[in-house]
Amino acid sequence: MSSITQALQFVNHQIQQALAQAHRPANSVDLLAVSKTKPLSDIAQAYQAGQRRFGENYVQEGVDKILESRQQAWLNEPIEWHFIGPLQSNKTRLVAEHFDWMQTLDRAKIADRLAAQRPEQMAPLQVCIQVNISQEQAKSGVSLAEVDALAAHIAQQPQLNLRGLMAIPQNLGQGQALAEQFKAMGEKFAELQQQYASVDTLSMGMSGDMQLAINHGSTMVRVGSAIFGQRG
Repeated sequence: MSSITQALQFVNHQIQQALAQAHRPANSVDLLAVSKTKPLSDIAQAYQAGQRRFGENYVQEGVDKILESRQQAWLNEPIEWHFIGPLQSNKTRLVAEHFDWMQTLDRAKIADRLAAQRPEQMAPLQVCIQVNISQEQAKSGVSLAEVDALAAHIAQQPQLNLRGLMAIPQNLGQGQALAEQFKAMGEKFAELQQQYASVDTLSMGMSGDMQLAINHGSTMVRVGSAIFGQRG
């Protein structure tokens, strides 16, 4: 058994433990394996161990892996590719044409470009609004107060499908401040669910704060180094 397979099993076990402690149904949280900077051979090992969702932060690197993966003999059912990095206007076409999900949408202009550039023969691009829940100046994302307007704008785009919210909170350990940020995200997510039938995804929580995120309603956790090892 490869180290990646073992790591995946351990992370999935941690998720199920966190769900049990939060009194939530088993398998109500999806695992997104963050594969940025990792070779396709590592993705292949995770895939063969049952992982189907992968997240990429860099547009061209992600597109290269998507195209290369489609030529591989081990690919017997599709990979669900998520873009989870900051996106510049001049790179929207590549995301629109190749990825299944865009989790870091934070501007109406980017939404318009993605919608216009999504090929008609492809399913709508699944999108999450990135919320800058810790209000850090150097971090992308909208404020909680800006979510409703952007959600309404996205909902008008036939080639986009609003799925929910995503956040990368400030690294605060497991303290009360982080818990309050997760709680605020969970509350906004619940509000959005009341307005849009398509909303089912609250993407928050990584290796270090996964349990706390799950306690506050996360439906998708993003884990990289705990699966693939530290980036070189």
